[in-house]
Amino acid sequence: MIFDSRPCELGEGPLWHPLRGQLFWFDILGRRLLTRDADGPRDWVFPDLVSAAGWLDRDNLLIASERALFRFDLVSGDSQPVVDLDAGNAKTRSNDGRADPQGGFWIGTMGKRAEAGAGAIWRWFRGELRCLFPRITIPNAICFAPDGRSARFADTVTGQVMRVALDAEGWPSGRPELFLDLTAEGLNPDGAVIDASGVMWLAEWGAARVSAYAPDGSRLRSVGFDAPHTSCPAFGGDTLYCTTALQDMDAPARATYPAAGQTFMAKGIARGQTEHRVILPPAR
Repeated sequence: MIFDSRPCELGEGPLWHPLRGQLFWFDILGRRLLTRDADGPRDWVFPDLVSAAGWLDRDNLLIASERALFRFDLVSGDSQPVVDLDAGNAKTRSNDGRADPQGGFWIGTMGKRAEAGAGAIWRWFRGELRCLFPRITIPNAICFAPDGRSARFADTVTGQVMRVALDAEGWPSGRPELFLDLTAEGLNPDGAVIDASGVMWLAEWGAARVSAYAPDGSRLRSVGFDAPHTSCPAFGGDTLYCTTALQDMDAPARATYPAAGQTFMAKGIARGQTEHRVILPPAR
């Protein structure tokens, strides 16, 4: 089922805001933040590429752009810088990101032309931005177990999803280990979210679906959508939302999939975790 029919060149970063009961998402290449409210569709256009967000309070988001993390007021439209991201590197942009259970925010960077190893996965936590995993090509699948003791992430070009243990403050406490290997099937892991039961829901770019994987890595089921490039899922209650993309689709492919790039929903799928709040440090 189509949730929103506005096509995105590169839909990404869906976030269900628990205080608003409202979905927000991005068209990275369109530099847009999109949503729907009681008045219908709405969007905001930014000067830089934007890709992912976490919620700070009812009216404010922490948004990742190609150059920074910034605070954005949904009511006034005002922006306030929080921290530079990959400062001084004009060749990269942000990609997949998500808040963790401890109140931090993980965000991936990548080359604007997906240059090999040009990106990294970063974590911003209580005023500190730290590079966690360097030499990443296309960072994706950032998500967290409900108990906050482990994270998962992917470099899409490897076809693998990794798992890493976290300490009490949410920092990685060991080396990443292989969680899921999709190389034999030729699948491309994109965005992911873990539901309240610990099942990971993974968008598989090029396969027109989101697949559910148990904590042991076994595939449980897949939910198909009428767009080949599924990019990232999110849960609002028991409804699964999924962004998609037109990127890398030629004219015949776009004619075959007229709903490509739109944002989809499927009701009664699973119960999601409540999206975690990003905690800002106290003002000085």
